[in-house]
Amino acid sequence: MTRTQTIASLLAVAITAIAFQTSPGLAFSSEAQQMCTGDAMRLCSSEIPDIPRVRACMVRNKAQVSPGCRAVMDREAGAAAASRKREAAVQ
Repeated sequence: MTRTQTIASLLAVAITAIAFQTSPGLAFSSEAQQMCTGDAMRLCSSEIPDIPRVRACMVRNKAQVSPGCRAVMDREAGAAAASRKREAAVQ
């Protein structure tokens, strides 16, 4: 495996973690990977392979991500908030 393939694989894992973190209970979105991989490489490549640091970096740099990635992040954050609200209502 080349260095580029290794970095791409680690980035895919990191983006998966971001998707799971922002949307618990939802399956990882291929849309999130497609829309955010370039942004993660551009903004957070120095944080790879530390998934929590990549996640924090993406959130910290949200204003600089592409419109497509921001839309995915916002949608998944909204879904996570709605899920937490439903869970709180049940308790």
